Amino acid sequence: MSDNLSIGFLKADVARFCAGLDDLAPAIRLRLVVQLREALGEVTDVALDSGMAAAKAEGWGLRQIGAQAGLSHEKVRYRLAQALDEPAGPS
Repeated sequence: MSDNLSIGFLKADVARFCAGLDDLAPAIRLRLVVQLREALGEVTDVALDSGMAAAKAEGWGLRQIGAQAGLSHEKVRYRLAQALDEPAGPS
């Protein structure tokens, strides 16, 4: 579990939600899990891109950002370019 209590609480909430799906029909259960994953992905992707942009604005290098974000520096370059709606080519 994360050292951050807020993340622990969120994880517990998601686990509780998922456990509540056990009695549903498989089609409904799968649809809800997919919807949950998509919703969480959307929210966390926005937060990740925002954090990476803030780090870049502070002068961090792409490799340093990537190390913190668990991404390659090329993926960081691509995501930052996408967030700015610019081409992801070399700088």
